[in-house]
Amino acid sequence: MSWKFLEDQQPDLAAFGCERLNGKVAYLATIRKDGSPRVHPMTPIIGQGHFFVFMEPTSPKGHDLRRDGRFAIHCAVSDNSGASGEFSITGHAHLVDDAELRALAVSLASYEPADRYILFEFDIENAASTVYTEDRAVRHLWKRGM
Repeated sequence: MSWKFLEDQQPDLAAFGCERLNGKVAYLATIRKDGSPRVHPMTPIIGQGHFFVFMEPTSPKGHDLRRDGRFAIHCAVSDNSGASGEFSITGHAHLVDDAELRALAVSLASYEPADRYILFEFDIENAASTVYTEDRAVRHLWKRGM
C-alpha cells in the first residue's frame, strides 16, 4: 500500500511518521543474498502520498531491494530518552523507472538528488509509533487490513 493509503487509514500515525522521517536520516534494514539482515542510513522523501528513497546505483541496499524488496525502516532518535518518539514501517520496495514519479521525488527532496541516483518507492504494510510519557510508553500499531 502506498503512503497515501496509510494517510487515509491512519492520518495521525502518518503525520507523526512524516515528522520523524521526511528529509531526516533514518535506518533502512534490507535482506542480504545469504538471508542475513543489513542496516543502512538513508534519507526518506515523503509527499503527495508517496514514500521515496534515492540511492547510489552501486549501493548494497539497492542490490538487496532489487533482489528482495522486503524492508524495515526506523527513524533516528534524538537521544537515549526517546523523547522525540519512535516510528517504524515495514513493507516492500520497488524500483521506479517512471520519469514523472522521479520528477515528483526530486521536487519533494530536501536535497538535490544526483542524476545517477536510482529511486525506490516503498509500499507500507505495517507502521508503528512509540511515544514516551513521564510514566509509560504509548504505542500505536497499524497493519494493512486492520
